[in-house]
Amino acid sequence: MKVLLYFQNYDMITKSGIGRALKLQIKALESNGVEYTLDPNDNYDIAHINTYWKKSYKVLKKCKKKHIPVIVHGHSIVEDMAGSFSCWQLANLYTKPHILKMYRNADYIISPTKFSSDVIRNYKGVKCEVTPLSNGIDLEEYAYNENKIKMFKDYFNLKEGEKVVIGVGIPFKRKGFFDFIEVAKKMSDVKFIWFGGLEKILLPKKNVYYMSHLPKNMIMPGYIDSDVIKGAFMSSTAVFFPSLLETEGIVVLEALAGKTPLIIRDIPTYSDWLTDKVNCFKGKTNEDFINIINTIIKEDTANITLEAYEIAKARDIKNIGKSLKEIYTKLITKEN
Repeated sequence: MKVLLYFQNYDMITKSGIGRALKLQIKALESNGVEYTLDPNDNYDIAHINTYWKKSYKVLKKCKKKHIPVIVHGHSIVEDMAGSFSCWQLANLYTKPHILKMYRNADYIISPTKFSSDVIRNYKGVKCEVTPLSNGIDLEEYAYNENKIKMFKDYFNLKEGEKVVIGVGIPFKRKGFFDFIEVAKKMSDVKFIWFGGLEKILLPKKNVYYMSHLPKNMIMPGYIDSDVIKGAFMSSTAVFFPSLLETEGIVVLEALAGKTPLIIRDIPTYSDWLTDKVNCFKGKTNEDFINIINTIIKEDTANITLEAYEIAKARDIKNIGKSLKEIYTKLITKEN
């Protein structure tokens, strides 16, 4: 069995969640002895397509003609675009039809959570099976490591005992970027770090304004994909991810794996697998988030982070690879 993992224009999306998903899928397959290719012109038995644009659809149609089963990965839902890029309404006129066309022509769809799977399943014209399966997390990369923690603290010149709250993502409204800043403004005794960025020309004017007027206790180092950010996930006071809409959020899995208290917005994405004050902290307003951060600073949250780690263990990349292999085998067998 040989699988095509297809990501159109990977260099353009490498800093996004979809780009990071490629690395996870490769590790998932390698850990389960599944041969793969990234070249759509290669020979393969099944295609696992992760993007939605014209070249992606051409790969899908090519596979259909050759009777090669096609899985489309539901990383995105139509609703994702709202309030993101500059002129997102116009962009959505282009993006929405492409996303729906891919889903409507897939033989099988995988999406990270029950929430996102339910959304895709209810799109008009989607007739194939839609299965929830986490993007997964490489637990070994986030295992406690003093060198990585030191790299993080040295990079930001953090003092012993300094309280640090981190956020990760492209600075969109949907990601909770504005709320992250507003909370930082009201907690001047805590350092806030937002990892992630985007060319300003692609962002709405409001986002650019906020980025130029950060509170003194907040910094934005841009996109960092190294042991520095892994050290942050292992040693910060909290990971604060107030996103308004997610299909899963790899950031969430990284926090769980790093055993750092996780603060998320109370949205449907997490309703069936993350529980407030059991394996995470959920809030709805900025006042909630401020109270939660203060609670984490003052109280022992070890029991909660240990419960959170159990969630991460179930989503270890080796387990995800095993599930992917089972899905591939089922579809290939069905086609033959």
